[in-house]
Amino acid sequence: MKKTVLLTGVLVLLLAAGLVFGAWSAQADSGKTAPYRVGKWLPSDQKTLDEWKSELISESDAAGSVRLLPVLQEFKDMIENDPVLFMLFTEMFKQVPNKPPYDKDPTGKTQVRDYRHMLQLMNTILTRAPEFNKTGLVGFPINAILDWPMGTPAGAAAFLNPMVNRQLKKILTQWAVFLGSADSRYVLSDDPENGWFGRDAKAAMPTFVDDFVCDPKLPYYGFKSWDDFFTRVFREGRRPVASPGDNSIIANSCESAPYRLVRDVKLRDKFWIKAQPYSLTHMLGDEELARQFEGGTVYQAFLSALSYHRWHSPVSGKIVKTQILDGSYYAEAQSMGFDPSGPNESQGYITQVAARGLICIEADNPDIGLMAILYVGMAEVSSNEITVYEGQHVEKGDQLGMFHFGGSTHTLIFRPGVELDFDLHGQKPGLESSNIPVRSKLATVRKTKK
Repeated sequence: MKKTVLLTGVLVLLLAAGLVFGAWSAQADSGKTAPYRVGKWLPSDQKTLDEWKSELISESDAAGSVRLLPVLQEFKDMIENDPVLFMLFTEMFKQVPNKPPYDKDPTGKTQVRDYRHMLQLMNTILTRAPEFNKTGLVGFPINAILDWPMGTPAGAAAFLNPMVNRQLKKILTQWAVFLGSADSRYVLSDDPENGWFGRDAKAAMPTFVDDFVCDPKLPYYGFKSWDDFFTRVFREGRRPVASPGDNSIIANSCESAPYRLVRDVKLRDKFWIKAQPYSLTHMLGDEELARQFEGGTVYQAFLSALSYHRWHSPVSGKIVKTQILDGSYYAEAQSMGFDPSGPNESQGYITQVAARGLICIEADNPDIGLMAILYVGMAEVSSNEITVYEGQHVEKGDQLGMFHFGGSTHTLIFRPGVELDFDLHGQKPGLESSNIPVRSKLATVRKTKK
């Protein structure tokens, strides 16, 4: 096992070595702020992220040495007792181009110093919930801590390591316990700047009370926890199902923005290269299943921090397969160079490697037949819950599951020969697109010629 991990790490190091530092240098030397953070999970202004991280570091440093939570102590022991992980987690911080006095990132801002410092900061995060921020949400706090080291060659290898990802899953599960508790409701306040029901939040979500099931007269609007708030449901009638009696109309599965539409997808492809082509076998984790979609169509869309986060069936039909596929949490495509909001620019790539939920439906409409839906977690947002079972019949628009603690990205996968006319509501797929309402019309399937 260790030999496999070592060879994998060396391979990734060799592949990545020439791809990262030129982009970093250009970013650091230009003095420009980072580009818009897709989905508003991290600040659109690099300055906001830097200030947040600096405050976290100052607060954590001032507290001094504190006892790590058991799940983080376990991670520390794993790093220090495995020679490959010890090498990678040591080198990833050294590989970040820095400036004197060497605790600064390439832009001169306070930086995470080493893996022990990383664990100390994570220890602080696991008893906090994301606050609202109108300049950009720090909804991915661990992702923000790893913003630079995850993009290094050593970081790329470390965060593809199966042992690391199993431990990260345990850490995020521990955080989920807090986010699902009543203690996490402290951010559901009317604080003007940082409360989710404060002045700035109301300006960003002016129709919140009309849209979602809640009661402003109750404490915390009636929500039981941060997770309860984030998995909130629409009021009846707010998101009607597109043409419920017409099985030729495919509905949007998530409140999401179009990212990519690709036809004639290959069974296997080099998903790690810059174009990030889809590789069906790796996406679905099952070659026999993937063969049924070879040459077919993939539509991908992403959710934002302010989105509704439940999944709904795009068609009426029978659930024939459900599966949670374990994967990475902080891996990004090295071919993309510097990605300040990684893995936003790696959304095609992570459909092959990230933690994800798979649902296959045999549509009632034979012109659609078998289709697959892949709900992909990004960074902290990797808790995918499937709420349907194999053999269950669902109607178009019925709930299939949800992302916990935020939103992410998802794909609809159709077999070859399924002729689809997509309705992207006047938009072109890409990082600048905006949400299409969940359960609204997304595509029309043409009648198969006999």
